[in-house]
Amino acid sequence: MSSHTELVSRLRAAWLSGKTRPMEYRVAQLEALGRFLDEKKQDILQATAADMRKPPFEVEVSEISICRSELNHTLNNLGTWMKDKHVEKNWATQLDSAFIRKDPYGVVLIIGPWNYPINLLLVPLIGAIAAGNCVVMKPSEITRNVERLVAETLPRYLDEDCFAVVTAGVEETTRLLENKFDYIFFTGSPSVGRIVMTAAAKHLTPVTLELGGKNPCYVSDSCNVQNVARRVAWGRFFNAGQTCVAPDYVLCSAEMQEKLLPALHEAITEFYGPSPRESPDFGRIVGDKQFQRVQALLHSGHTAIGGQTDAEERYIAPTVLVEVQQDDPVMQEEIFGPILPILTVASVDDAIAFINARERPLVLYVFSSCKEVVNRVLERTSSGGFCANDTIMHMTIPSLPFGGIGQSGLGRYHGRSSFETFSHQRSALLRGAGRETLNTPRYPPYAPHRLSLLRAATETKRRAACLLL
Repeated sequence: MSSHTELVSRLRAAWLSGKTRPMEYRVAQLEALGRFLDEKKQDILQATAADMRKPPFEVEVSEISICRSELNHTLNNLGTWMKDKHVEKNWATQLDSAFIRKDPYGVVLIIGPWNYPINLLLVPLIGAIAAGNCVVMKPSEITRNVERLVAETLPRYLDEDCFAVVTAGVEETTRLLENKFDYIFFTGSPSVGRIVMTAAAKHLTPVTLELGGKNPCYVSDSCNVQNVARRVAWGRFFNAGQTCVAPDYVLCSAEMQEKLLPALHEAITEFYGPSPRESPDFGRIVGDKQFQRVQALLHSGHTAIGGQTDAEERYIAPTVLVEVQQDDPVMQEEIFGPILPILTVASVDDAIAFINARERPLVLYVFSSCKEVVNRVLERTSSGGFCANDTIMHMTIPSLPFGGIGQSGLGRYHGRSSFETFSHQRSALLRGAGRETLNTPRYPPYAPHRLSLLRAATETKRRAACLLL
């Protein structure tokens, strides 16, 4: 028996014992996770800086604060979420109890990515703990310092009978996926997501896949150009562009592009100074392989802003590309780096057609002071999420579900959605042992005159429509 198989078996035994089910236990584990965030904050800052020179401010905002907010939101609402949901009954069951019980799935596997290695591992973990599961966590091996920190310190805070951290590369993760889990939560690329889903299918294990994609950003002619430039530049170049919900490309008119370029240059200079390479507020690409991939995308179109690189530092300057063609390499894959292509369209309808001709994105952005334009894009497109007149900020609201659609993902989480993702909605009907006479109409030998009685007792009737003229 492999070590992974033994681990999963041990956690399953703990789950079957019922240890994780009481609310008091779940709250205690969540509070312990909060202590980890508080006591290891400086270690988290140092590890993320060592892995990708992530600015401390960005770590505070995108790793620690978001986890803390999600944790508090869950603790504030867990008692309500755990309650049975009583449902409407038919006439035949009026004297009985019918409800939905939120049951934990069992032993859950969470596979985290490297771009936000704390946030995107712990936020799903919060939901899994809240729902009463045992959890195996697999942090990314690419951010080695964070991986080491999580593996060495997080188990000291959580119940080791029910929670475990596994460090593994590609081959070891493949073997880990051969085990039967009751739920798998994966964040990463669509290509690896397919591998995870294939492995899960062998055991008919349900999955959530948080993937990515090319997130469009339509900028209409009716907007405050300076505000747009600041918000788009912040969203695109935060974490050196290594954000799954960053605006991946801009669609706008030729006239708007002429206004937007100097505003973007001004915003980049305001944020990172005349030489972003020297700014303490601009990060680096996580690894050499990732650097080479992103650097190759700079050959698309014409560089209007930035374009400087340094392979030794894995530095790529905040860059804006123009004259980009639809078939250029930069438009064929998620950029995941500090590059912003601008493509021109004649109208909002052309922008909508461009967006709808491609895979559905994780999020769609639109900037316009005209509500009709915003609503037009919202109503005629499909995406995992939608945000008007800003970027990324929808991620700060725990009560908004987050997830993709199609190529950008499967399932959703954050807040109550995390709790529901890791919970099985178990239907329950508790009937009385007596009153057998009421059941007689459904038993053989069948009699035609009983059918109308049975239908009246069990069928749902359509309510009369109420039309306000």
